Amino acid sequence: MIPGGGQPNMQQLLQQAQKMQQDLAVAQEELAQAEVEGQAGGGLVKATVTGSGELRALVIGPKAVDPEDTETLADLVVAAVQAANENAQALQQQKLGPLAQGLGGGSGIPGLPF
Repeated sequence: MIPGGGQPNMQQLLQQAQKMQQDLAVAQEELAQAEVEGQAGGGLVKATVTGSGELRALVIGPKAVDPEDTETLADLVVAAVQAANENAQALQQQKLGPLAQGLGGGSGIPGLPF
């Protein structure tokens, strides 16, 4: 039952939905511009990704390069990228989490990772 016994104000609901859409678009743009880093091997390999998970940079320290052991270097690269992506997901949760809750908890909303 609606307080006051009337119908929900559709105009007000539409305005709230539009505001939430705008807030979501702003948050997604901020994520696309933000950069987060992950590292492995005590900083020998550093990966930088955007808040939306796009790999932007990879720095490999000279001490990580052993021509006889490229497997370890590959593992360090993978670990650094995974760490950066975990940091990007945390940033997504921070930026988009409150918006998803306002939209019903992220149940089936396209583009949201949770």
